Amino acid sequence: MIAVVGHRDLSSRSLELVEAELRARLDRLAEGAAALVRVGAGLPLAFGRAAREAGRKLTVLLPAQGAVPAVLPERDRSAAGELLVLAEHVRLLAFDPADRDACVGADERLVETCRTVLAVWDGSPSDGRDATAHLVAFARARGIRVEVVWPDGSVRVRT
Repeated sequence: MIAVVGHRDLSSRSLELVEAELRARLDRLAEGAAALVRVGAGLPLAFGRAAREAGRKLTVLLPAQGAVPAVLPERDRSAAGELLVLAEHVRLLAFDPADRDACVGADERLVETCRTVLAVWDGSPSDGRDATAHLVAFARARGIRVEVVWPDGSVRVRT
């Protein structure tokens, strides 16, 4: 299984660059390995598109409250619809999508199930909003292969 983690605050142009680079990386990685992503706008959707274009089976993790999908934040709803269309499998995972710590915990569980993590990361440390550095360290500490993806010209849009 191949997962993606990374910054959510990429510019539109950066998302295009990242999606192309993800597709190229997926073309080179072990044949037959499926892709896994937690539902969301931006990077998750770019990864889902790249995975399907690379011929990978895609599993999408949806937040759940018990056995029922949770209500997604407004910004993720349209992307979730597209990801569900792209997905071969959908898994429910108990976490609150509005809670940052719960999302980080969900990403940790996602990382633990993978052999390779593609980290869309500019190398910056984790802060109160972005946990990419934490997730990279989390994966490496468990012996999970991490490939950093940061194409030339990529920028973050910090608000």
